[in-house]
Amino acid sequence: QVQLVESGGGSVQAGGSLRLSCTVSGGPFSSYSMGWFRQPPGKQREFVAAIESSGSTNYADSVRRRFSISRDNAKRTVYLQMNTLKPEDTAVYYCAAEVYYSEYEGWTAPGFWGQGTQVTVSL
Repeated sequence: QVQLVESGGGSVQAGGSLRLSCTVSGGPFSSYSMGWFRQPPGKQREFVAAIESSGSTNYADSVRRRFSISRDNAKRTVYLQMNTLKPEDTAVYYCAAEVYYSEYEGWTAPGFWGQGTQVTVSL
């Protein structure tokens, strides 16, 4: 059974930084494409970043050059380093495994999700 557990969320002032972690148990982690999504208050969940098993990365335009996704296969963990945070980055952040992009769905993941971690950015 694949389980994902996020950590590292919290409250920070605008311009600050946070690093989220997502540790995966079960399944062949090193072969998974991993991703981060977020759901701002009152809005739909949206794609943030993804990293393939090869290490190739993709980012939403809204976070490019501010956020960085990485992975440590030995620790079965994927990270999201968030710098220069803005109030509009406030959301619940979710980690997902086996993420992929399709023309019709955009970025999505079939079934393996974490429980989410809250990130709040204040002025």
